Amino acid sequence: MRGWSFPIGRFLGVDVRIHTFFLLLLGVAISYASVGGATGGRGFGLWLLLVLAVAVRETARAIAAAWYNLDVRSLLLLPFGGLMGYGSTEATERASTPEMQKRMGIVGPIANLGFGVLLGALVLVVAPQVNLFERPWITPTHLLRAAVWVNLLLGAVNLLPAAPLDGGRVFRGEFAKSHGGIKGLKMVANIGQVVSFGLIVAGILVPNVWLLMMGVFVMIGARMEDQGLLLQTDVDSVRMRDVMLLEFSTLSASATLDDALVQSVHSLQDVFPVVRGTNLVGAVSRQGIIDALQSGGNGYVQGVMTRSFQIAQPDDSLVKTLRRIVSGQGAQLVPVLDGDRIVGIITPQNLAQSMTMLNQRRRMREREADKSNDE
Repeated sequence: MRGWSFPIGRFLGVDVRIHTFFLLLLGVAISYASVGGATGGRGFGLWLLLVLAVAVRETARAIAAAWYNLDVRSLLLLPFGGLMGYGSTEATERASTPEMQKRMGIVGPIANLGFGVLLGALVLVVAPQVNLFERPWITPTHLLRAAVWVNLLLGAVNLLPAAPLDGGRVFRGEFAKSHGGIKGLKMVANIGQVVSFGLIVAGILVPNVWLLMMGVFVMIGARMEDQGLLLQTDVDSVRMRDVMLLEFSTLSASATLDDALVQSVHSLQDVFPVVRGTNLVGAVSRQGIIDALQSGGNGYVQGVMTRSFQIAQPDDSLVKTLRRIVSGQGAQLVPVLDGDRIVGIITPQNLAQSMTMLNQRRRMREREADKSNDE
């Protein structure tokens, strides 16, 4: 999802990106305006109202996240809401608990519904001649009425028990309590596909282009949740010892950068643990060594290594390690320690290849087991 988005700025320490789905919505809004006899400018205005409704929802969720001490570092805006990234493993784990999912899940719909009701009340006071209940409710020819109903519709749709909507997050937490985490995710993902199909059918029969678009976005989101579920099911049973690199090189903290670069030439590693004696004291990347040599000349590894890194144990789950790599301030290396001894390392570069090989090995074993059962 992040790969199909672009940054729009940094606000209060949060990097905000917007998904290219909004460009598709812009084209739909302008085309809808042209078909209805309105100008392209009004179509653009309707699109801005859609973006505003999402902004209202995500602003409310960001305030709630700050209230619950969740360190939000990034926000990806999507037509049906947004995806938050957190600045620490602890915040990520807290945000994924059923109770926190439930609390955060009700904030967005309440914000949109409340904002829509407030706008409606203001319209009735300031412009009583505007009929808020005249059909169509969302149209570029009546932007004032559309502003009210865009928020009400987004709030109502997000209450549906379908992943990745807010209602889906609430029900996912409840299902996880009663049926277990994986079964709960699977149930909500299946419900999401059913709901998306219902929205698409309703959008065709009414007809209503916005219900149709909501159905399409929910269907895409439900497919993403289902794919994420498959990944989680695969990695839940994987431990660090299953995917860590056993053959790796270390660099001495007292080594010169020239010597470290020569050593890195003979290794396929991109990141190296830095040791002083037998103690792990830091990590440094090959590119970091090259940049230091180019900018400051020869020096020592300890002068350019990073001292901020997280460690893991051989029996730690891969899910835990993935969270560390993603939310641990861009961790490039996770050393695996058995006591005080480094027994392996995990890097983002080797993880994908290790998981691919592990999955192929599992499939081969499953096929061999199937052949044995047939015989």
